[in-house]
Amino acid sequence: MAATAPGGIPDLLDALFRSESRRILATLIRLLGDFDLAEDGMHDAFTAALESWPRDGVPRNPRAWLVSTGRFKAIDRLRRSARFKTPLEGLAEIPDEEAPGFMEGQEGIEDDRLRLIFTCCHPALSPEASAALTLREVCGLTTEAIARAFLTAPSTLAQRIVRAKSKIRDAGIPYEVPGREELPDRLDAVLKVVYLVFNEGYSASSGAALTRPDLSGEAVRLGRLLLELLPDPEVRGLLALMLLQESRRAARTSPAGDLVLLEDQDRSLWDRALMAEGKALAERALASRRVGPYTLQAAIAAVHAEAVQGSATDWTRIIGLYTLLLRIAPSPVVELNRAVAVAMRDGPRAGLDLIDALLGRRELAEYHLAHSARADLCRRLGRTGEAIDSYRQALGLARQEPERRFLERRLVELQK
Repeated sequence: MAATAPGGIPDLLDALFRSESRRILATLIRLLGDFDLAEDGMHDAFTAALESWPRDGVPRNPRAWLVSTGRFKAIDRLRRSARFKTPLEGLAEIPDEEAPGFMEGQEGIEDDRLRLIFTCCHPALSPEASAALTLREVCGLTTEAIARAFLTAPSTLAQRIVRAKSKIRDAGIPYEVPGREELPDRLDAVLKVVYLVFNEGYSASSGAALTRPDLSGEAVRLGRLLLELLPDPEVRGLLALMLLQESRRAARTSPAGDLVLLEDQDRSLWDRALMAEGKALAERALASRRVGPYTLQAAIAAVHAEAVQGSATDWTRIIGLYTLLLRIAPSPVVELNRAVAVAMRDGPRAGLDLIDALLGRRELAEYHLAHSARADLCRRLGRTGEAIDSYRQALGLARQEPERRFLERRLVELQK
């Protein structure tokens, strides 16, 4: 044990909690097999440290001490409980935190964090439940903060997390990184959840603000962690995409919080450091033999980043990337984005024909951005009546206030 001035212990523990609590929790979940028991044990361990470290000194390996103590405290809780839902056999075999080799190095601990991410993002859970559980257990956000981010009542969000934990327990979902043969499908589920969190922060699905920086920031942090633990090309591609998108956030709204279209943004407000990092990651991901959908989307974002002004955008390259994206990950939204790129290169009529064909299939009938895109192309062609009708359809479907104000301004301009 290392001696430390008593007055410095609370500050030390506060710093340890901020920097190490997610790692400690991930290891305790592996050791105990129960989310709630692990969390209780972790908090008990920090409380015990606050009592014993001023007296006995700081252990040589504080994190190992907290893990070991948290495990002992959890077992004590089970022994005191009238309900023994978790078998005690095996849990009592706890090595001394000072023993040679106990938690030596970072590999095992970081593997625990990776296991936790894959457990939270298991395909058996809904994306919404996975997102909430990941933000709570991996990122350490409070239930109230997650509820605010997704505009959900804290009680509803708490129930969603409880149900997700119960499903993990009852279905026997393993706390492990999947094997090589399972990894592609399971990794896809993880990336979808991280991107879901990012999109909700980058362009909120509803509410008063266009963006929620805390949520997009957490997604980027998750992406960095995932790339550190699992340097897969698509993980790199997703992080590149998020960084490139996030680099434009300051220019996407006016000082009053109104939406600013990409073509009208003040590009001097773009974060050049994030942009450079995103472009470098995208280039590395593109150089791999396996190029996936996130990497292609990052490549598209990089083309936008390279244009000093909207008119200098290489739309031919963007159309080519969207065409390739449609081959490997077809979706109506990708088709819509490609149609908009065609309109930017070949004129509004060419894009409108593609969008009308899409809307004719009814797949995007409830997607406000499809109607908004159609309205804009009709406006550019001077087809005012059709533009008004499409703007009204978009307005009826939009749930985000900055987008609604934008659509309302367009309607007022056309109806003058």
